[in-house]
Amino acid sequence: METPTTVLLVDDHPSFRACARAILEADGFEVIGEAEDGRAALEALGTLDPDVVLLDVQLPDMDGFAVLAQLEKGAPPVVLISSRDASDYDGMIRGSGARGFISKAELSGSAIRSLIW
Repeated sequence: METPTTVLLVDDHPSFRACARAILEADGFEVIGEAEDGRAALEALGTLDPDVVLLDVQLPDMDGFAVLAQLEKGAPPVVLISSRDASDYDGMIRGSGARGFISKAELSGSAIRSLIW
């Protein structure tokens, strides 16, 4: 059996985090941590060792692009998520260092795997 891929889930809406956790765990991922804002995400990355970070673009304290800019070399791959369309971010995704973008409505384990492998 394949080892589950561990995920840090960063989103400010508890209801979305619960839904995303259920989707990801059903697809064989293990959610090892959750954060509700950018500061908490950076702290969690200092203590957890996730295989991938699922990072909301719009957070209350800083946006996902600001979080990405603060990541150290060797940080796990980041997949940006948003309820908005990728086209709303006018190329910012491409230059951000993220592996890609998934609309929250399209979130699935296979969508994440297609970006990180």
